[in-house]
Amino acid sequence: MDPLDLRRLRYFAVLAEELHFTRAAARLHVAQPALSQQVRALERQIGARLIDRGPGACALTPVGAVVAAEAALLLAQATAARERIAAAARGQGGRVRLAYTRSARGGRVDALVDRFRAQNPLVEVLPETGWHAPNVAGLLTGRYDAAFVRPPLDDPGIRWRLVATEELRLALPAGHPLARLRRVPREAVAGEPAVMWPRENGPGMFDRIVAQVWPAGINLVRYEPDDEQLLRAVAAGGVIAAVPEGRGKDLRLRGVVLRRLTPPVPTVDIGLAWNERTATPVVRRLVATLDDLG
Repeated sequence: MDPLDLRRLRYFAVLAEELHFTRAAARLHVAQPALSQQVRALERQIGARLIDRGPGACALTPVGAVVAAEAALLLAQATAARERIAAAARGQGGRVRLAYTRSARGGRVDALVDRFRAQNPLVEVLPETGWHAPNVAGLLTGRYDAAFVRPPLDDPGIRWRLVATEELRLALPAGHPLARLRRVPREAVAGEPAVMWPRENGPGMFDRIVAQVWPAGINLVRYEPDDEQLLRAVAAGGVIAAVPEGRGKDLRLRGVVLRRLTPPVPTVDIGLAWNERTATPVVRRLVATLDDLG
């Protein structure tokens, strides 16, 4: 049997509710002969009589009762599908594959995603977490629709908007002499053994941190994979690190003291990036939500 015609099913569903051709035709805003023609066409397609016709009213046959019940389900599904498709076209439905960066959670990042979820309940957010460089690579290959990144970016086709600017804090072992200072001058950290994550994780952010905290050059003696491991290395003693303020406060490792540096205050940015060539309406709505966040 060929696929059932949704218009015929809709006509029949209304007739099944009214059990009267004239009233059903009036509800459908069609002529009664047109309604009768569509019902007969449906009966021919199914190969069974669906209606016992009387002089005025009519009754469903056993097969007609089954068709009426199934028609109601199919029409409801079709309506829901149309609404989901329309919502997706407006950017209010569908899904967004979103990558967080390991060095930034909480604050405006989480506020942005929370507001987007609240305003777009039909959108499925599929989150992952990675470093800046893999996040940008994921945008270029189509793995992600949007990603949080650490600017600067110089990748063709990738656009980004600033989400927040964070102050960098100096992470010191609790027993370090500099931990007694409220603000640490840059000349005091020159030559101090330092720990960082590998530059390839985020070249732009790496260079920005070094240029601001160690302008005369960094005495880099150790690498660790992420901020948590940086702070664990600091807690063990012998090295210092620079971490974003929010991340340092969230992790709160025992044996680590966070101190501000003297002006000019070093900062890093967190941005929301997307591939302009493949951006979907959902991504556009996510970017618009950032505008609403103020």
